[in-house]
Amino acid sequence: MSSAKPTSSSTTRSKRNTASRQTPAKAAGQTPSTEALLAMYRQMLLVRRFEEKAGQLYGMGMIGGFCHLYIGQEAVAVGIQTQLEDRDSMITGYRDHGHMLVKGMDPKGVMAELTGRAAGYSKGKGGSMHMFAKEKKFYGGHGIVAAQVPLGSGIAFAHKYRGDGGLCVCYLGDGAVNQGQVYESFNMAALWKLPILYVIENNRYAMGTSVQRASATPDLCHRGSAYGIPGEQVDGMDVLAVKEAAGTAMAHIREGSGPFILEALTYRYRGHSMSDPGKYRTREEVQEMRERHDPIDRLRKLIIDGGHGDEDSFKSIDKEIRDIVNDAAKFAQESPEPDAKELWTDILIDA
Repeated sequence: MSSAKPTSSSTTRSKRNTASRQTPAKAAGQTPSTEALLAMYRQMLLVRRFEEKAGQLYGMGMIGGFCHLYIGQEAVAVGIQTQLEDRDSMITGYRDHGHMLVKGMDPKGVMAELTGRAAGYSKGKGGSMHMFAKEKKFYGGHGIVAAQVPLGSGIAFAHKYRGDGGLCVCYLGDGAVNQGQVYESFNMAALWKLPILYVIENNRYAMGTSVQRASATPDLCHRGSAYGIPGEQVDGMDVLAVKEAAGTAMAHIREGSGPFILEALTYRYRGHSMSDPGKYRTREEVQEMRERHDPIDRLRKLIIDGGHGDEDSFKSIDKEIRDIVNDAAKFAQESPEPDAKELWTDILIDA
């Protein structure tokens, strides 16, 4: 365990161990409605099926460059999204497809961008790691490790400067959290009480090195304590736990108290990218997480046990999602590639 102590304003749900050992949070107030539970299930399933299809297309040679899949981490983005408002912004790193989908971006446009087509969100020029949707207030996946942190802090400054009441959710990983620019951003965000939620998606391995080997203080939620930024740790494999923790964090931010750090203990089933064989962990470890702690299976069980749905309703949702994903893949494959003249556009923007 880390010897670092949080400031008096910091709170933690539990001590760090692994994502599988976190205690699921009790829903604050009332239990989510049947409609809300099924909506979260549908969103997580959409991300899972979309990523599976992206993996297939990559294997077929239709997606070039790097491709980082979000399979296993769905509860984090979906849980956070339940607490966001239309005025709020989002920015993340290169494992970004899931965040795009929960922010309301069209699966067809996302898949078209993955396959380098003109109908993609960045006109086929950004690919998997670099696409944006200003109208959705999604300001990109970013390929440089931790680049999104100072950028997200700048977006939060813009929210405060304009007085629009919005906040920025900035996602980063357990590998990115050791970058120097992260702490420069923490200092400025705390100094100016910026409305930003830093979400550390701790999937335990960064690229291929375990957090125990890479971080001297593995309780990453305390990394802002030197700046007076409160932090909390949550089971990132439990969408309801993430939902509750996000609600608490965003209440702190919206009342003008400045930034908050939420560390979601999660797990990715696939390698760092599609080219990663994942030899730094055992098959048994991955299998245990899939079988015992899968976020979609956990929510499915909760829905069934609570009488909110049955197998027929799940079959209907699964068909709906598969149709959406298959249509997105078909659309992407049938869309034209960008015209050569697009090489010269979007290089500069007007002030």
